Amino acid sequence: MPDLNDATRGRILYGADYNPEQWPESVWHDDIRLMREAGVTTVTVGVFSWAMLEPRPGAREFDWLDRVLDLLHQGGIEVCLATPTASPPPWMGARHPETLPRDETGGVVWYGSRNQFCASSPVYRDYALRITEDLADRYGGHPALRMWHVGNEYGTHCWCDTTAAHFRRWLRAKYGRLDALNEAWGTAFWSQRYDSWEEIIPPRRAQYLGNPAQALDFRRFTSDALLECFTAERDALAARTPHIPVTTNFMPLFIGQDGWAWAAEEDVVSVDVYPDPKDPHGGAYGAMIHDLTRSQAGGPWVLMEQAAGPVNWRGVNHPKPHGLMRLWSLQAVARGADGVCFFQWRQSRQGSEKFHSGMVPHSGEHSRTYRQVRELGAALRELGGATGTDVPARAAILHDWHAWWASVQDGRPSSRLHYEQVLRAWHQALWERNLTTDFAHPHADLADYALIAVPHLYLLTDEALENLAGYVRGGGTLVCGFFTGVADEDDRVRPGGVDQRLRDILGLRTVHEWWPLDEGETVTAESPWLGPFTGTLWSEDLETATAERVARIKGGELDGLPAVTRNAYGDGTAWYVSTLPEPAALRALLGRAADEAGVSPPLPGIPEGVEAVLRGDLLFLLNHGRSPAVVPLPSARTDLLTGRAYDTQVRLDRFAVVALAPL
Repeated sequence: MPDLNDATRGRILYGADYNPEQWPESVWHDDIRLMREAGVTTVTVGVFSWAMLEPRPGAREFDWLDRVLDLLHQGGIEVCLATPTASPPPWMGARHPETLPRDETGGVVWYGSRNQFCASSPVYRDYALRITEDLADRYGGHPALRMWHVGNEYGTHCWCDTTAAHFRRWLRAKYGRLDALNEAWGTAFWSQRYDSWEEIIPPRRAQYLGNPAQALDFRRFTSDALLECFTAERDALAARTPHIPVTTNFMPLFIGQDGWAWAAEEDVVSVDVYPDPKDPHGGAYGAMIHDLTRSQAGGPWVLMEQAAGPVNWRGVNHPKPHGLMRLWSLQAVARGADGVCFFQWRQSRQGSEKFHSGMVPHSGEHSRTYRQVRELGAALRELGGATGTDVPARAAILHDWHAWWASVQDGRPSSRLHYEQVLRAWHQALWERNLTTDFAHPHADLADYALIAVPHLYLLTDEALENLAGYVRGGGTLVCGFFTGVADEDDRVRPGGVDQRLRDILGLRTVHEWWPLDEGETVTAESPWLGPFTGTLWSEDLETATAERVARIKGGELDGLPAVTRNAYGDGTAWYVSTLPEPAALRALLGRAADEAGVSPPLPGIPEGVEAVLRGDLLFLLNHGRSPAVVPLPSARTDLLTGRAYDTQVRLDRFAVVALAPL
């Protein structure tokens, strides 16, 4: 199986989505010149070119793409060639309206934008496979080709009759018998029992609350249906070019795909990341997405899209202050990226994304943005030795899309509880302690980690629960957040409200009541070593069995009850956190658990706002602060980006980065 090393060749891939079809050919030669000046190595071509390649059913107009690939090759630019199947041409929707998706009310989602396809449509799949095969046949031997890019940001949903039939086939394969489905879905509730497979439909708009187990299975099905589209194209490409790796780009922490299942089907894992430049925690968010993507890849990965400046889809779209683009790009490299790319190369003059920035903006090659693009290219050239190296982590956060899907049902204790909000808060607390963190599936082998954090996994399977028990019993440290282990894989509430196995691990007798908190409502807690702190979002009427009470709630209905507990289980330790502590308290709590587990940062005692992360033998220091910072060094190192040697300390200006190699 080909991998990322086959594409990188010992250098950081650098480039963007390139859409030459939006420009006259006279611009293409200028593009090549500017790419070479910027140090661009690779561009993605053809993502949204289906209507240009197949202007009418069965027609093929490849001449323009021939010229583009030849020109790029002559300029020394390699190509990640995309299948254009994310956006079918208008003729498909006009001639084959059955390929258009329908929403939950049965309304048609019309063409005129992008991603207007039903993943279950055999007509769409046939056209998609044919254009993919023809692209592979024509360009599989082209010297510019270095990687395939299938589709783009898979995320469409459909509730049409074709989807319904596909859903029923998926359900029959999963359950076998209708009685098993009725049991799994709890259809005894509200007289929902099915007597025939043909009665089952997707969870369309209903009179009141729908069946949450049905909705959970439909999310699973939708991820699988889209994955079938990807693997069909991937297999066609692999059959013709087995030496060329294949990728598709994930959206960051996107609810629509089971990222673990998808990553297992890719040669190269890639992601699109767009932190808000105005978000003071944008660096923490980027680090979380990088860590998740690296964990899905099991090693190096590609940052397929980011913005050189502002995007166009926020209410107010802020540009990036000088230096921030370089900082966030090099942060990706520090956390395992072997490719740093943008959307897009040249900023569009027309269309819905004409105000989304490009590496070459409307203001052209003499702009501040393009100057920074050239500077970033020069920096990346110095980091080629980092490709293929690992980012060591002894802590991991458990993350599961199925648990996320189950947690978004209606009719839950609090609509304010959002899975990704809690996940982000816990990861940020670890990031601010400079503890490099992997993500792991709840069924994964956890033996290599000294610390496992479970911010919030409402759904835990029997296998996951046994895995956690074995991990802690064997000497691991677990820190578990609230409303976890409540439901099984069918979204059936566990006896006792929280699974007995998890309660045993945590040393809890029972959770009498979940006590969610309103907007602006808090609980106050006290701890001998944490001191007083507030908790938001959630609290619980909790009774311990063998666990010690690390922090107690003070005042209110839950006065005196535990907010944080700690329990010895086997040879390990399990903590439980029944609220969302304020950031400083959560940081201190996870830091204490990490200290006891023997998990330490790569460089202790560094200033706030400075990120330290190891990749291979390189120590990256990144200053996310707006003021200079001085970082002490335990030994002399040389910055690969500048060639400067440092003995005892490094001074980092605002948004500065050093990549320090041992002498």
